[in-house]
Amino acid sequence: MRKVEIIGFKRANLGKTESKRLRNEGQVPCVLYGGDDQLHFYAPAIQFRDVLYTPEPCFVTLNVEGEIFEAIVQDSQYHPVSDMLLHVDFLQLFKGKYIKMEIPVKMEGTAPGVINGGSLVIKKPKLLVKALPKDMPDSIPVDISKLKLGKSTKVGALNPEGFEIQNSPLVTIATVTIPRALRGAGLTDNEEDEESGEEGGSEAAESAE
Repeated sequence: MRKVEIIGFKRANLGKTESKRLRNEGQVPCVLYGGDDQLHFYAPAIQFRDVLYTPEPCFVTLNVEGEIFEAIVQDSQYHPVSDMLLHVDFLQLFKGKYIKMEIPVKMEGTAPGVINGGSLVIKKPKLLVKALPKDMPDSIPVDISKLKLGKSTKVGALNPEGFEIQNSPLVTIATVTIPRALRGAGLTDNEEDEESGEEGGSEAAESAE
């Protein structure tokens, strides 16, 4: 799992007025949960670029005035109009304690349905994973090498090792949509295969005659 360091500073004062002052100075108020006590601190907004504004998951090493904590982002809040980052909650990590994270899926292989003119549509780009920190994956591989026109792959088809997927087995991850032109022709991959087989059989019969 990718790691990003954030250097923060303990907050001497709490409250809305102090939080507003910090934001005006380009700082983000934060709270670390999960330990014996909550830790209130702040960090420069620019440091969150590689944590929140990327599709890749990560663990965060918090360095708060020399104290080191391993954590993950539990929640982040943004201004409804300006989209400015307002607040971040972190959850402290412990070796033997399970955590949950949204992990991106990674398509592997080439779908036959795409080769035959279909379009691959990712319905669920991320899945909720439960695992120990050491077993948390960077991504979840999804094999689409047998995905034909009009077919889809679901969570239940995955075989996770070392972690659990919390989404329902019936949730669709990806599907190959049938283009309008092929839909009008009423062709699917299976029908195309059958037609090819029939043509091959006819040619063989003609050769025999």
